[in-house]
Amino acid sequence: MGKIDLHIHTTASDGKFKPAEMVRKAWENGLTHIAITDHDSINGVIPAQEAAKSYPGMTVIAGVEINTDNAAGELHILGYFLDCSNEELISTLERLRNSRIERAKGMIARLQNLGVNIDYQRVRALAGTGSVGRPHIAQAMLEKNYISTFKEAFIKYIGHGGPAYVERDKITSAGATQLVLRAKGVPVLAHPFTCENPESVIGELKTSGLMGLEVYYGSYSPEQVEELRRIADKYDLVPTGGSDFHGLDVLAESQLGSVEVPVESIERLMTLERKKD
Repeated sequence: MGKIDLHIHTTASDGKFKPAEMVRKAWENGLTHIAITDHDSINGVIPAQEAAKSYPGMTVIAGVEINTDNAAGELHILGYFLDCSNEELISTLERLRNSRIERAKGMIARLQNLGVNIDYQRVRALAGTGSVGRPHIAQAMLEKNYISTFKEAFIKYIGHGGPAYVERDKITSAGATQLVLRAKGVPVLAHPFTCENPESVIGELKTSGLMGLEVYYGSYSPEQVEELRRIADKYDLVPTGGSDFHGLDVLAESQLGSVEVPVESIERLMTLERKKD
């Protein structure tokens, strides 16, 4: 078994590369097991799985990353081994993607009031056929030199609490966990250190059916990984991991396949998936 990356984005949401391109890049980087986890979208899964047929030994897991609301703030729930024909999953994700459009328009209006003149049509064009996200707004700002780095857009303008930030329609973290389960998937909490007191949140979500925890992620330190591994063991959760690769900011984001994910992670996920059949 080669390298593993269970957190990857494509043009189906806010990634740079099309699903087939992402599979090719993964193969070139020595990856054999990847999960396509676009924000509120499963539209990149089937194209990626079709592309993977050209690469012997390549496995593409049907995944999603759902943005949710929780008392601790915004949390992201990953779903793996999804039934992509599940009607409830399809309709819920479509509703969430539609809310992103209204949110983007609201953010653009606020940016214009701040003297940052980008337009929605350009943002929509940058998103292509994928769902509109804040990274597309940041790209439009960067094109017109309102910012000097991709990250600056979030720090100064569109990050949570920023002057151009707009909330959007979301579901609860527990609701997303249950949604993934009903779609025959394995729900996992993404990048837990984005919230305060993650252990408390994890304990609550375990009662809703949480089955995994993203332990190996981006720039997490060895101490953070060890802490999350301890929590995963305590709550009997599968420790997963990935790069959260978008391909948009070479300097700021972890690169494809750069996070070392143990073979144990994929083996335990596959065991859970088989038990659900």
